[in-house]
Amino acid sequence: MSILPDCLEGAIDLHVHSAPDVDARRFNDLELAREAQRVGMGAILIKSHQNSTVERAWLVAKVVSGIQVFGGLVLNDTVGGLNVEAVKLALAMGAKEIWMPTRSALNHRLQHDQSGGISILDASGDLVPEAMAILEAIAQSDCILSTGHLSPRESSVLIHQARQRGIRKVLVTHPEWSPTFYSVEEQKNLAQFGNVWFERCFVSTTHLCGCVPFQVIEQAIIETGVETTVLSTDLGQPQTPPPAEGLRLYAERLRSSGFSREHIRQMMCTNPARLLFEKGTGQL
Repeated sequence: MSILPDCLEGAIDLHVHSAPDVDARRFNDLELAREAQRVGMGAILIKSHQNSTVERAWLVAKVVSGIQVFGGLVLNDTVGGLNVEAVKLALAMGAKEIWMPTRSALNHRLQHDQSGGISILDASGDLVPEAMAILEAIAQSDCILSTGHLSPRESSVLIHQARQRGIRKVLVTHPEWSPTFYSVEEQKNLAQFGNVWFERCFVSTTHLCGCVPFQVIEQAIIETGVETTVLSTDLGQPQTPPPAEGLRLYAERLRSSGFSREHIRQMMCTNPARLLFEKGTGQL
């Protein structure tokens, strides 16, 4: 695997998968961290659809030096769904990101012809009390709130309510992927809030996610601005490139399309660092 180019020194991947997991993964947590450190990355955030990665990240950070490792919590059925107590525990343990449901989301299951699923909205289109309580908990922290695999309609309500509660870090998860697709106009409207970023994942361009054309991502960045874009990989699957290689390929493609070195650094280094480390990010 190639070493990252100089322009990506210190790159941060906010969305990467590793073992232990019920899904096959290319690396375990330790291998992932060591590889990220070897190629010169600054930080990674481990994601699992099944359980908290906060404790795993804490242990890895104690073992692997020269790289910062973080975790978070996805609110799927395996942790009780919209479970505010699980959120509070994760935040107390140092979670950097709380995702709304992904594979357990009603929208995800509808898109994959599956039954059941969690919606954050009631019959009137308002947030259910459990989702409201979760927003209240996140508002007391400096954690990132991510939309997961909610529908754009659900996410819009969520983002409005998050803004009212002073949550300053909202990350829209892979807005180019078909099940969670947002039109450019929808993205531009959300970008005006001042506390919303868009996580554009390399995996969306692969066969696993329908081979979204790079041009779709590039146009969305142009329309909404590099200042609202975070470039992550969502990699870790054995049949896709290693995460660090995904970052390199992503950067090369965007550079060939006219994005500057400074643009790439902002989207792969500066913006994710702001979400991870700055206090009071956003301008509400």
